[in-house]
Amino acid sequence: MDVTVRAPHLTAAFWRSRRSAAIAGIVFGVLLLVALTMLRIARSADSLQSLRTDPQRRTLIRLSLNLVPFAGIAFLWFIGVLRDQLGAVEDRLFSTVFLGSGLLFVAMLVVGAGTSTSLMATLAGTSVNAEVYAFGRNTIRSLFSVYAMRMAAVFRSR
Repeated sequence: MDVTVRAPHLTAAFWRSRRSAAIAGIVFGVLLLVALTMLRIARSADSLQSLRTDPQRRTLIRLSLNLVPFAGIAFLWFIGVLRDQLGAVEDRLFSTVFLGSGLLFVAMLVVGAGTSTSLMATLAGTSVNAEVYAFGRNTIRSLFSVYAMRMAAVFRSR
């Protein structure tokens, strides 16, 4: 009698399961936590001159900003699987608020990362206007700390 054990076959059902939502949520959380921690470490001095003179800090910031789109993709996957699991039992109003706040959260993360990347590119130039740098820094801080977090709170309050 020939008994063979076959490897589990990954199908579309696996990628739409609760387990894949959990994995996507964990991946999102870890990636965003790592990105924000790296960003906080790199910006510890928080002065324009320290960022211009220290290439290691700029490299750390660039690396952290490159993680943000992957975190956003994991979050979108989490939303998609969660909505698929709830299906017809989900209230349409709450479903719309849930989806909209989640999409706005990811959009603000990506816009903030893009703005940060542009700001880092200006630091590589020869002449950096301190007022433009301050405006960009405050815009990024508002996107990440205020507006994206409010959308995350609406997403969570569901």
